[in-house]
Amino acid sequence: MSPSPDLAAPPGPADLADLPSVAPRLRDLRRRSGLTLEAAAARVGLSPAHLSRLETGRRTPSLPMLLTLARTYGTTVSDLLGEAIPERDPIVRADRMEAQESGGWTYWRAGGSGRAMQALRLHVPPGAGDQAELVRVHPGEEWLYVTGGRLRLTLGESVHVLDPGDAAHFDSLTPHRIAAASGSGVDLLFMHTLMQSGATELCLGGAAPTRRGMP
Repeated sequence: MSPSPDLAAPPGPADLADLPSVAPRLRDLRRRSGLTLEAAAARVGLSPAHLSRLETGRRTPSLPMLLTLARTYGTTVSDLLGEAIPERDPIVRADRMEAQESGGWTYWRAGGSGRAMQALRLHVPPGAGDQAELVRVHPGEEWLYVTGGRLRLTLGESVHVLDPGDAAHFDSLTPHRIAAASGSGVDLLFMHTLMQSGATELCLGGAAPTRRGMP
């Protein structure tokens, strides 16, 4: 997963001279936040005179101060610096959905990157070895829709068989397991809210998933 602009490594001290002036943005952001000069200065641990000098361009904030100011005004360092965030393309064309294989399952990414929700197209073959026995438990929610074949979905101690057109939506802290219940495998549309969690790897391969036994 690519880091967001906030989580990306900030410029080093040698880059400070190259940073654009934040003065034009600081006063505007403070006023939009409904803070007086004195109130904002108290929140960031500065004197009102020091903050005033930052807002008028007579002082340049350090990188730690940029982070503190961004948090205080509820924005990002990129926004403070006036950097435009590239617009995300909302369309994912079929020819851009490259197949990925993990543990015998085949995935096609059907959504954009860097979002709080991830959408996939998924084929689960019959058997699928260890994947069929893997019980997943992680933060978030999952939604799936069967487009072909039959699915065996285990949620806690309950087992459900889903046919084409059936769907499921569940809290993924519930221990769950997905397996094909038909000889040709099963095809799914699948969405999950894992982009802010390391548990993303459970569905996309990469790091070895943690296995947990059924209760």
